[in-house]
Amino acid sequence: MKKVALNAAGLLVALFAAFPVYWMISTSLKPSNEIFSATPQPVPTHPTLAHYREILTGNLIPGVSFFDFFVNSALVAVSTVVLSGLVALLAATAVARFRFRLRTSFLIMLLVVQMIPLEALVIPLFLMIQRLGLYNTLPSLILTYLGFSLPFAVWMLRGFVAAVPKELEEAAAIDGASRAQTFRRVLFPLVAPGLVATSIFSFITAWNELIFALTFINDQGSYTLPVAMTFFFGRDDTNWGPVMAASTLFTLPVIIFFLLVQRRMVSGLVAGAVKG
Repeated sequence: MKKVALNAAGLLVALFAAFPVYWMISTSLKPSNEIFSATPQPVPTHPTLAHYREILTGNLIPGVSFFDFFVNSALVAVSTVVLSGLVALLAATAVARFRFRLRTSFLIMLLVVQMIPLEALVIPLFLMIQRLGLYNTLPSLILTYLGFSLPFAVWMLRGFVAAVPKELEEAAAIDGASRAQTFRRVLFPLVAPGLVATSIFSFITAWNELIFALTFINDQGSYTLPVAMTFFFGRDDTNWGPVMAASTLFTLPVIIFFLLVQRRMVSGLVAGAVKG
């Protein structure tokens, strides 16, 4: 009975968490008269793809399509994931494998950085971006998101690197492997699960962020999807059908990215520990 109760509680929590997503998808398939009905139905009575066609074929801003916003967000998110993964893995390896001065202070600094609210950094980062000549460019967002995702990525990957026995690297060195080969064939596969987890965090951070994208980008053609979503909300009313359709399309890349990388979270656990 205890197991049944726990499973039932878990199912209720899962349904509670999934209901907003279901309502978003359901609303995106409803015609406008059903969306604004006095008695909204959980299932569309006359499902339609009109809202998706409006999003994909229309222009939120003259001369700029939804696909342009999607490309901008994808470019920023993928660049952030690749750069943060590369830098964080090298930094985590150095912190976990080498003993150097101020090592503990560096680790404490990583935690302190996470405590600073983002709103407090908007103005100083804006001034820095202007001085670097990166204002109104996508690299300004990539560098900003990289700075916010690196502390978490380094801290998490440090634990994965420290958990890898040094004997595996020593055995590879005895077999004639160079440092680069040891890193690529032994350490990297074992740290891959942590790298996947940090990549998901970095991707979601860069994909969903709004404040810095709205502050650092003034060119409408360089807007990312979170900024584009704000154009659906007017002063007097909101077109909920296209909002829900755009939100559904906005959510899909995150789900697809997770489905593509989640298998490697398990496959990388022992891949580097097998000789030959």
